[in-house]
Amino acid sequence: MTASEDERADVRGVDAPDPLDQPAPEPDPAEVTDAPEAATDETAAKPAKPKKKGSFWKELPILIGIALVLTFLIQTFAARVYVIPSGSMEQTLNGCTGCTGDRILVDRITYDFTDPSPGDVIVFKGPPGWDQSEYNVDESNNVVIRWLREFGSSIGIGSPPEYDLVKRIVAVGGQTVSCCDSHDRVLVNGKPINEPYIYWEPGMPPVQHSFPPVTIPQGDLWVMGDNRNDSYDSRYQNGGGIHGVVPVGNVIGIARVIIWPPSRWRGVGEIDSQTLPFSLGAPTWPGAPVGVLPLGIGTLGAFPTLWLGRRFRARLRTRARR
Repeated sequence: MTASEDERADVRGVDAPDPLDQPAPEPDPAEVTDAPEAATDETAAKPAKPKKKGSFWKELPILIGIALVLTFLIQTFAARVYVIPSGSMEQTLNGCTGCTGDRILVDRITYDFTDPSPGDVIVFKGPPGWDQSEYNVDESNNVVIRWLREFGSSIGIGSPPEYDLVKRIVAVGGQTVSCCDSHDRVLVNGKPINEPYIYWEPGMPPVQHSFPPVTIPQGDLWVMGDNRNDSYDSRYQNGGGIHGVVPVGNVIGIARVIIWPPSRWRGVGEIDSQTLPFSLGAPTWPGAPVGVLPLGIGTLGAFPTLWLGRRFRARLRTRARR
């Protein structure tokens, strides 16, 4: 054996370390520390998915529907808008021929807790037998037109398809009313009452129509118009006298404010003519704008209702995914 062969044998005879037996290299601390930051930066670099929002045009019909429902509920149970159909309450309420009839907001809740009182301006259904001389209710034979009219009335944009009137209460059940004393004043229980709201129609004599004493039955009301010479009221209806009274059950509500036209924005007010001293006239009611249309309330109420509905649906979807 040659020397070179001996050297190669010696080299082969040395035990070389096995790579599998070597310990794994320790990771570089810098690499370990930088890995999460890199992952965080990578995550932050990704744009967040925009939240899905309903299209305005898709939600618009829902808003309109909610507004109409709320308006219907308000008009049915809380307050309702009525149009003054005649000039019998001039100039407290305008309804004269050729002028824009006032639209009034009628409170339907007050009389659930208290009784109608003298001086209240009320809206009521005409009792059976009352002659529709001040205005006529045109009833349509077309079912669709009749339904549209009732619907428009229920949301305050049309006149109700019924014979509703607005007058002022002069006397209530148990009182005796008559006209007139030597100063042309109405008497209640033999005492003259102060009525500063009376309006005399131009061209007509400023004298009230006299009538004998009438004792109002309990549960009934004696009503008269402020336009004293142009009002077909308890003095004449059903022949006048005891037949001209209005049952309390026919009262729809008390007139609170004039909401249209804008130039007439003001409160209607309550004047108890039986207790008002003769030295005082009618109070001046504030003319501040009153934007409390039921339709406006219903429209404003539709937005939070829709928002709450969206939040509720979002929560339901979140729970369903869990």
